Amino acid sequence: MITIIAAIAENNALGKDNDLIWHLPSDLKRFKKITSGHHILMGRNTFESIGKPLPNRTTIIITRNKDYFKEGCLIAHSLEEAIDLVENDDVAFIIGGAQIYKEAIEKDLVNQLDITRVHQDFEADVFFPTIDLNIWEETSREDFKADEKNKFDYSFLSFQKKS
Repeated sequence: MITIIAAIAENNALGKDNDLIWHLPSDLKRFKKITSGHHILMGRNTFESIGKPLPNRTTIIITRNKDYFKEGCLIAHSLEEAIDLVENDDVAFIIGGAQIYKEAIEKDLVNQLDITRVHQDFEADVFFPTIDLNIWEETSREDFKADEKNKFDYSFLSFQKKS
């Protein structure tokens, strides 16, 4: 199964200047818990914004640059090639960026969306594609209010592709 995991604002904002716009420790904790022990697929810009392979995960970087190399990572030159590198894993996660999310959805390569919806609009330069509720069905939702650690109201949402 291929799952997209993303944190997106009400206006579908993902990031600005190759960085996250907000800091939600509970989202980062959930991301770590869900993705640990699995393959994570990402574009080169997303990898470079993180800066290193994440512990206890197999990192697959998608880039058109045939000479690109990062120690401890697998390199793919297309989203399909990245998916082909996933072995012996019941679920792999596409973790960004915007172009990779868009391509995965348009090419129908994804079974599930794990979304953290940050309940505020943000200025951004990259956006998540609109989730088409004719295609996707919300299967779970947990709502949270802002607190001393998490500055914004947010929800954890899961979507499954309708059959």
